[in-house]
Amino acid sequence: MAAPGLGRCMARTGVLPLSQAWGRAPRLPPSPLPAQRRAFSNNKILVELDESAGVATMKFKSPPVNSLSLDFLTEFCISLEKLENDRACRGVILTSAVPKIFSSGLDITEMCGKSTEHYAEFWRAVQEMWLRLYSSNMVTVAAVNGSSPAGGCLIALTCDYRIMAENPKFSIGLNEAQLGIVAPFWFKDTFVNVVGHRVAESSLQLGSLHPAPEAHRIGLVDELVPEEKLKDRATAVMQKWLALPDHARQLTKTMMRKAVLDRLVAHREEDVQNFISFISKESIQKSLRMYMEMLKKKKS
Repeated sequence: MAAPGLGRCMARTGVLPLSQAWGRAPRLPPSPLPAQRRAFSNNKILVELDESAGVATMKFKSPPVNSLSLDFLTEFCISLEKLENDRACRGVILTSAVPKIFSSGLDITEMCGKSTEHYAEFWRAVQEMWLRLYSSNMVTVAAVNGSSPAGGCLIALTCDYRIMAENPKFSIGLNEAQLGIVAPFWFKDTFVNVVGHRVAESSLQLGSLHPAPEAHRIGLVDELVPEEKLKDRATAVMQKWLALPDHARQLTKTMMRKAVLDRLVAHREEDVQNFISFISKESIQKSLRMYMEMLKKKKS
């Protein structure tokens, strides 16, 4: 059965319109509550909320590689919105329940051999994920416990802070150029805001995947820690960020990110059409088919 449209899912769950996603009033601190943990799980994402700390953990659990399918993106946005609307939650840690991989990025099968209507629905879901996470009032920390190419890197870049497991076998980067794909302007803008123009320019043109030590050196991730200490360090960083008054932090975040967010909102439909036009080209479809065949051979 096909995944329900993102808009339809959000309508059923009471999600706010996108135009309000970063225009609503800042979150107020929750009233004191007894220590309590709550969890809810969908097919591809597990969410655990520690109400006493005001912190949720979103664990990606879509083996083998946590690819960003339409189903995954839909669940991601709905889960994030539930937390955004929960006054007990002030921050969220994003991590993976799948060993050695944070997220492999966009699901190639969603972009190969499908209809233009499907491409449009899929790309709007990718946009929605980024808009909601980049504009979130919550503190967002990426605990990158595995490799994170392409769209997986975008999720990490979109967070407020990135901690990566200290393993040289793990890599991260926007490597779309290796597949003959051009990273959209809002991928680029997010990347530039983290690492600076020159590093982003060379990395995007080369489609570079940076091993963890190099990712730290260029500022793509903020810290490296041993994998077994990643959870504790993410919790400690979160506590540091939550020690500040929410309203001041939230308004500062909005000030820093508003121009980039507004740019996609103003050109959202144009961006969808550009994606459809680009991904529908036979040369791109051929490149994607060859990549999928290569992956099949690796598995066998």
